[in-house]
Amino acid sequence: MNGAGLQKFEHPLNERTRIYLRIESLFRKLGHSADLTRPFEYQVFFSSLFNMLDILEQVQVKADLGKDLEKLRLQYRAWMDIEDVDQQALLSILEQISQVHQNLMKTTRPGHSLKEDRFLSALKQRFFIPGGDCCFDLPALHYWLHLPLEVRCKNTHNWMSQLLPLSDALSLWLRLTRETARLKPQIARKGFMQSEMENSNLLRLEIPIEYGVYPMISGHKSRFALRFISFETNKNCEQDIEFSLAVC
Repeated sequence: MNGAGLQKFEHPLNERTRIYLRIESLFRKLGHSADLTRPFEYQVFFSSLFNMLDILEQVQVKADLGKDLEKLRLQYRAWMDIEDVDQQALLSILEQISQVHQNLMKTTRPGHSLKEDRFLSALKQRFFIPGGDCCFDLPALHYWLHLPLEVRCKNTHNWMSQLLPLSDALSLWLRLTRETARLKPQIARKGFMQSEMENSNLLRLEIPIEYGVYPMISGHKSRFALRFISFETNKNCEQDIEFSLAVC
């Protein structure tokens, strides 16, 4: 399927993967906004950072991701005994898993040091008040915004660097998970499809934009159901939809 005119969707099949995808999205926003090159980019940066800290406070991401990386390592180790497997590529992946796992487990709880930062702590308390980033609400923020750009960028990149072991570990797990399955052509008859699978984590879809639909998905690690909805009418689509699907 040609990449032009395609909309791409991912849907988690368990709660851990759901959290991982949310954190990945927040890391992406942090990366795009950390250089503060456009007006109000600081809002995207701090909003993403504080959302990240809330997730890390509520969920034992370090422990969960450590276990998932160890599962991956054992899977790849088992493939070492299979003929016709690229041993060098396999060893490289195993080395990457071991390195990010080691770096992750050496850290304290991700985000803990950022919670202790006095400026961030004071900012977070009022940042999500509607319209609450005015100078009279957050005078410290407005002082910071008047510092030289290089100083502010040094701050943002330093805050991000404290989450780097988590970012590296998460990126590797998601990349290897996505690579476990290739996209294959499918047809949703009258806009509907369901299927069974074993111990899957993630669905990836590519849908031609010309259909004017988006997917509504329900499922878990062993079964899922997919229904396409018309964007124009907000009702179930009744036509056959050709798309690509990977069950990872």
